[in-house]
Amino acid sequence: MSKVGTILVVDDDDDILTAARLLLRRRFAEVVTCRRPERIPDLMQRQAFDAVLLDMNFGPGESSGKQGLEWLQRILEIDPGVVVIMITAHGSVDTAVEAMKHGATDFVTKPWQNEKVVATVSAGVALRQSRSEAATLKRANEALRQASGTVPQDIVSESAAMQAVFSIVERAAPTDANVLILGENGTGKELVARRLHAMSARAGQVFLAVDMGAISESLFESELFGHRKGAFTGANEDRLGRLQAADGGTLFLDEIGNLPLRLQAKLLSVLEQRKVTPVGADCAQPFDVRVISATNTPIEHLRDADLFRPDLLFRLNTVEITIPPLRQRRDDILPIAHHYARVYARKYAKAARTFSRSAEEALLAYDWPGNVRALRHAVERAVILTSGDRIEAADLQLDYPGVAPSPPAPIPTILNLDEMEKAAIERALRKHGFNISRAAAELGLTRASLYRRMEKHGI
Repeated sequence: MSKVGTILVVDDDDDILTAARLLLRRRFAEVVTCRRPERIPDLMQRQAFDAVLLDMNFGPGESSGKQGLEWLQRILEIDPGVVVIMITAHGSVDTAVEAMKHGATDFVTKPWQNEKVVATVSAGVALRQSRSEAATLKRANEALRQASGTVPQDIVSESAAMQAVFSIVERAAPTDANVLILGENGTGKELVARRLHAMSARAGQVFLAVDMGAISESLFESELFGHRKGAFTGANEDRLGRLQAADGGTLFLDEIGNLPLRLQAKLLSVLEQRKVTPVGADCAQPFDVRVISATNTPIEHLRDADLFRPDLLFRLNTVEITIPPLRQRRDDILPIAHHYARVYARKYAKAARTFSRSAEEALLAYDWPGNVRALRHAVERAVILTSGDRIEAADLQLDYPGVAPSPPAPIPTILNLDEMEKAAIERALRKHGFNISRAAAELGLTRASLYRRMEKHGI
């Protein structure tokens, strides 16, 4: 078994230092001894110690413990997380207790018992490691909250239709009401969900997005509710479910319309009780989340009891927000196009790109079946492929009415399987206006498989 823990022993008695070194090096990775406390700052600058054994008194005739308390304070100023164990004589236990009030973790008396010293130092090392792990987890959680609690990109809009959407968002955001966001693929449903979270009282907590269409039925309960170690084959450790992971924050259930009926019943039960029982656990645990859902399924289909449970729909859509497709808010097309032209010019270190009059006319004439997502991809492609500083209509590669499309560029013979797969996925997405479900069906894939391949190829 590998040894862990770095120990610093500070005492002015050479016999104590020798005894400590011989005893502790059998159990711990490294033991450093120091006879002069003045060297402590230099030693702690050179390396990190898990535990420090510190004598209460230094020098002949000293017995007040004042020196030990002063050096205890200096050590904790240098490293507030280090564990300090005081070394004291039998008659100075009261002084050692006083040191614990000032930040020491424990004390040992001399002459000591070896087993007692090893046990005390082992507990100190374990405490130090727990503190480090807790501090790391706290920093990670804070980074996660900051990353998830902010809107990742601007919602660019000048249309009256989107201003009406923003008005509902501003009124609903400060409440804890569940919100259902409706809209076609690519309209920006997750951006609206993030704006709701960022404007809510939960903004400082986590925003956790879950793609319900990408979770298989067999893993649904494990993913959302969590599981205990040994609950099923492959459950090698406890897993926190998404509902508990988002505790205190917002849970965004994307593509909720794709959830099968039998799983809808399980989700409804958990949302009503506000308690979740992990797979393999015996008792339910409470959670506190705000639920925001989204779907591209038309509302009339959601109201069909054969497709979606009415009681779950009632639970999810306390507030209902419908994001209009881009073809119904053409005032947004050019502002969005110009925005992404600037974004991708910076991303690819290109000169600033502007749109010619014909390109703007082409953008406005196109119906954008893939909505903002399709517009973003078209602008990105044009920024990359355009040789000049002006994007022309042909650079957009759109099949828009009233303008003859430019002849396609000759396609070289592709023999690389990865490139062939990427090309097939891109063709399917363009053919179906970036509708993931239809593209996946055309390719003979599940939605989850298509998402994985899109991520693999950077699409």
